[in-house]
Amino acid sequence: MTTLSEKFDHPSWFTAGGTVLGYLAILAVMTVLLFVVPFVLFSFL
Repeated sequence: MTTLSEKFDHPSWFTAGGTVLGYLAILAVMTVLLFVVPFVLFSFL
C-alpha cells in the first residue's frame, strides 16, 4: 500500500506547487503595490 507522500513524490507535483506559490506571491506583491501603497500615500494628504 502506498502512502500519501509516495503518491505525490513525482517532480511534476513540485513544479505545480512552485508555480502556484509563484503566482500567489506575484499577486500579493501586485495587490500591495496597486492598492495598499496608494491608500497609505493618499491617506496622509
